[in-house]
Amino acid sequence: MRRNAGISRNAAKTVIIVVCIFLSVLSIFPFWVMFINATRGTYEIQQSSIALLPSSHFVDNFRILLGKSFNPLTGLMNSLIISCGATLLAVYFSSLTAYGLVAYSWKLRQPFFTFIMAVLMIPAQVASIGFYKFIYAIHLTNTFWPLILPAIASPAMVFFMRQYLIGTLSIDIVNSARIDGARELYTFNWIILPIMTPALATQAIFSFVFSWNNFFIPLILLTDSRKYTMPIMVSLLRGDIYRTEYGSVYLALALTVLPLFIFYFALSKYIIGGVALGALKE
Repeated sequence: MRRNAGISRNAAKTVIIVVCIFLSVLSIFPFWVMFINATRGTYEIQQSSIALLPSSHFVDNFRILLGKSFNPLTGLMNSLIISCGATLLAVYFSSLTAYGLVAYSWKLRQPFFTFIMAVLMIPAQVASIGFYKFIYAIHLTNTFWPLILPAIASPAMVFFMRQYLIGTLSIDIVNSARIDGARELYTFNWIILPIMTPALATQAIFSFVFSWNNFFIPLILLTDSRKYTMPIMVSLLRGDIYRTEYGSVYLALALTVLPLFIFYFALSKYIIGGVALGALKE
C-alpha cells in the first residue's frame, strides 16, 4: 500500500512538472518568435512566419526603423516618464487610502469604500469623451500630466491594498507608534509601507504594465510627435502605402516589450507572496 501510494504520488508530481513545463513553453513561445522575427527580413517572414533561430537582418531592420522617423529613445523616454510617474502616484496614494480605511474608525468609512467599489464598476471608455473635453478646457493636451495625475485615483489598487492590510496589519503597531510620539505620515511612510512591500511590488508591476501599454488615451491627447509613447509609434509603422517592413515592425515591438520584461523580473519575486497575503482576512 505504501509503495503504491509513493508511486502514485511520484506520478502526480511528474504530471504536474510536465504540465508546468508545457505551460511555460507555451507562454514564452510567442515572445521568442517576436524576438527572432526582429532579426529576420520581410521576405523571410512572409515566406515562413515561424522560425526558432535568429537571422542576420537585425541591423537592416534597425536602419529601416530609424528611416521611418521612429525614434526609440524618445518613445522609451516618454513611456518611462508616464509609466513611472503614474506607478509611483498610484501605489503611494492607493496605499495611503487603504491605510485610512483600515487603521482609522470613522463614521463614513464603509460608505466611502462602497463608493470606491462603485467607481471600479464604471468602464474607462465611458468617461473618455468627458475626460478629453475637460483636459482640452484646461489646456493640458499634449502634456504628460493628464496621463500621470489620474493614477492617484485607482479603485482596484485601493481594494487590493485594503485586503492586504486587513490580513497583515496589526493595529497595535500603529498605536505603539502613536504612543512613542510618531506623526501619522511618519508612521505610514516608515512603518506601514515596509510592511506592505510585497503588495507594493505586485501592484507596481500591474500599474506599470497597464500604463506602458495604454494606447487609446495617449492617442487622443498627444498630437505632437515628440510626445508620442512607444505604443503610438509602433501603431504608425503600418502606415506605409506600398509595403510594410515586417522585420522593423517586430523590432519595434521587441523594443516596446523589453522594458516590461526588465521591470517584471526585477519585482517578480514579490508577486506570489503579495497576491496570497492580499487575499487573507482576519
